[in-house]
Amino acid sequence: MQKINSWQQYHEQAKKLIQIAIPILLAQIAQNSMGLVDTIMAGRVSAADMAAISVGASIWFPLVLFGQGLLLALPPTISYLNGSGQRSDIAHQVRQGLWIILLVCIPLGLLIYHSDVVIQAMNMEEKLANITIGYLHTMLFGLPAYLLLINFRCLNDGVAKTKPAMVITFIGLLLNIPLNYIFIYGKFGVPAFGAIGCGIATSIVNWAMCIMMIAYSRQSYHLHDLKVFEQLIEKPDFSTLKKLLKLGFPIATALWAEVALFALTSLFLSPLGTDMVASHQIALNTSSFVFMFPMSLGMATTILVGQRLGEKSPEQAKKVSYIAIAVGLNITVITAFVTIFWREQIAQIFVKDLHVITLASSLLIVASLYQFSDTLQVLAGGVLRGYKDTKAILYITIFCYWILAMPIGYTLAMTDWIMPHLGAMGFWIGFVVALTAAAVLLLYRMWRLQGLSDELLLSRLELIK
Repeated sequence: MQKINSWQQYHEQAKKLIQIAIPILLAQIAQNSMGLVDTIMAGRVSAADMAAISVGASIWFPLVLFGQGLLLALPPTISYLNGSGQRSDIAHQVRQGLWIILLVCIPLGLLIYHSDVVIQAMNMEEKLANITIGYLHTMLFGLPAYLLLINFRCLNDGVAKTKPAMVITFIGLLLNIPLNYIFIYGKFGVPAFGAIGCGIATSIVNWAMCIMMIAYSRQSYHLHDLKVFEQLIEKPDFSTLKKLLKLGFPIATALWAEVALFALTSLFLSPLGTDMVASHQIALNTSSFVFMFPMSLGMATTILVGQRLGEKSPEQAKKVSYIAIAVGLNITVITAFVTIFWREQIAQIFVKDLHVITLASSLLIVASLYQFSDTLQVLAGGVLRGYKDTKAILYITIFCYWILAMPIGYTLAMTDWIMPHLGAMGFWIGFVVALTAAAVLLLYRMWRLQGLSDELLLSRLELIK
């Protein structure tokens, strides 16, 4: 009887986890689809316009992701307060998030605005440089809206209401297509802006999604008792800001370090020819798509672990973490199987060149192994964020990506020191080694944290709530 009850508990927790994770996953797919739509529609104008989107995104994305990472301190904080019955304190966290946005918007805005310094230093052709600069300058208008959207999305995610973000992001995708059509190709009396029109459309979409998310947060009966909007602008509370930034800065830095690593590998491979870079990009795009599954599950895990800890139930938080890992590995078995057995068909989606397909197919075999390590490390990281232990994530990420992955990958890919250089395959071997190490270290950290006595663990969490 006890085994049946225990199984039912695990089943219920797994069901809740999946219910929270699926809307996050669909929102991620919609968000990524916007970038794909931009690339395809700009590519119909010229190769330079399509390239400008790619170069601009490589500058925009790491910077904006850093700002987003700072705000990712909110979901575990809000979920803990929600679980512990301290809902009256949630509004304060959200309002202080507005000060974080103001704090980060200014330097990020200046870096994006003056990105022409970096672009000119890259010695790219003048037409491409001008389009890229124009694209980034128009994207800049949507920066505050994007961060405000994230702030209020974190509010909803923190109380386990992940469907609003999914619905709003899909509306944003549907809005993005006609706006791109108007501003890229010049319709209804509007001049044709090409790739710069993508920046205009994206900024408008960001503001539209931001307004929808704020309107939902204001009207939702789930959030009425929080009274977030009664006094939306309050004085900065340096104690709260310090706690949020202490949690958020390691997340932001770890995200930036990860994005920078993959961006650099593409640059290092560029002297080896377009076929090598193309095959690497196919494996990277495929892995990025698959990564959305464990990432969504990891974000859901953070929310549920935070709630259980707020309910003063470390044992239930532990169960959530084990269930998340079990669910994640089951999904990864499927995605790895698909990646291995349909690797050539996957490569053919991107290109028709047989040599590139052959190169990409070999990389996708390694990418299937990479998925297991990636799933374990992102889920363990999600658990640790629920425990508000973000410094460990930063230290482990920096060590594994930059002390292990980059030197190993560069040595195998670009030099003949150990064996004849392997090109892109060398970097992918480095990724597998680094992510396996990250998974082991993060799981060990999780195990050590969960081994603390309930009293000590809960007292630590109360200090940083």
